[in-house]
Amino acid sequence: MDKIKMTAGMTWALVCLVFMIVFYFGLGRFATGFSKLPFMKLNPNTSGGEVAGEVVMDNCTLVIRKPVFEGFLGERRKGFVQVDWRGVVSENINDTVDFNFDQIPDFNILINRDLNDASLIAFNPVVKDIGISTPTSYGWSVRVRINK
Repeated sequence: MDKIKMTAGMTWALVCLVFMIVFYFGLGRFATGFSKLPFMKLNPNTSGGEVAGEVVMDNCTLVIRKPVFEGFLGERRKGFVQVDWRGVVSENINDTVDFNFDQIPDFNILINRDLNDASLIAFNPVVKDIGISTPTSYGWSVRVRINK
């Protein structure tokens, strides 16, 4: 009986070792293929949400994303809207943003890129303050905290 247990254990260990080696070398291709499936999406808390609209300017494009209220167990009362400047961004940014596209400005954002300083003037009562203002590889990005 001890010989059967030892043989079964050694066989199981060998099978696991083979699987680990196969998965170690094949995991990158497996993960890439799995990530391209149509139902796979980035979490909007990480990506900033889906693009709602773009405003093309002289040297850059202002990308306004849809508001994000997603939480672990459902919708949250507090969320954010992300605004990205892509392209050649000037040293001082002063833009008015209408994130819900109702033709009424929701907030004005002032950014001094040299000092990494950002300020917000809210016109809509749901707009609270700046969550993150940071340089990115494509320009500049700001997350503005909002309430539902």
